[in-house]
Amino acid sequence: VPVVESGGGSVQAGGSLRLSCVASVETYASVCMGWFRRPPGGKRERVVTIQRDGTADYVPSVKGRFTISQGDAKNTLYLQMDSLATEDTATYYCAYYDCDTGPTTWGQGTEVSVSS
Repeated sequence: VPVVESGGGSVQAGGSLRLSCVASVETYASVCMGWFRRPPGGKRERVVTIQRDGTADYVPSVKGRFTISQGDAKNTLYLQMDSLATEDTATYYCAYYDCDTGPTTWGQGTEVSVSS
C-alpha cells in the first residue's frame, strides 16, 4: 500500500519526535500496520506493529518510550517517540500490509537523527 511518512528530524538524546504516515488504503479487512526502521548501515527492523486484533506489539528496545496510534481516519498512523536515544537514529518507515503476508512495499521513509 502506498504510504507517505513525515515528521523526522534531528534531536538531542532525551528529546521527542512524532512521526506521521498517510496510506492509500481502500479496504481495512485483514490489514495490519506498523512502523519499521533501518539504522545507518543496518537492516530494516520492526519497531512496533498493530496486529489483526488491534493490539500493539513493540520491540523491547522501544517499549515504554514509543507509542503507536491511529488517527480518526484509519489510513493515518502516528509514532510518538519520547526519550530518544542515539541508537534510535534510523530511517523510519510505516507500512500497511496484509496480515498474512507481511509488508511488501515501502515508502521513502523519514529520517530520524539523535545526537548525544
